[in-house]
Amino acid sequence: MSCAPFVSSPQDVVRKMLEVAKASKDDVLCDLGCGDGRILTTAVKDFGVKAAVGYEIREDLFKTASAEVQKQNLLEKVRIFNKDLFSADLKETTLITLYLTTYANERLKPKLRAEARPGSRIVSHDFMINGWKPTKKENYNEHTIYVYSIPESYSF
Repeated sequence: MSCAPFVSSPQDVVRKMLEVAKASKDDVLCDLGCGDGRILTTAVKDFGVKAAVGYEIREDLFKTASAEVQKQNLLEKVRIFNKDLFSADLKETTLITLYLTTYANERLKPKLRAEARPGSRIVSHDFMINGWKPTKKENYNEHTIYVYSIPESYSF
């Protein structure tokens, strides 16, 4: 089941999300609902993240994202699964990116609480995680970027 219609984050917003979340070479990023893969490729190429993993349920978007990763020669650092984001393995992840609806974020909360590693960050484009307190909130070109820290954002 899709958690949001596909609307790609504009490239400048992708960069701002990664900047605000302080993406770095120490991070393993997971994009839940990775669409065309632009967050994954930008994180690896421009922010030097160690690895990036994406989950995309729509086969057409999965194929588009996979082709882009191959075209950019990033197969060693980027993996994409044609699977539901609820099946994501978050064990190694230190940075999780979201551009889902508020309802989808609500459904994802139990998984994030149970599986996201302490110290990891969640960055959400435009949609907050209700009941959680962002450690950072930035308005940028009519978009809002929320950053949550595990477990600080929900254990206040």
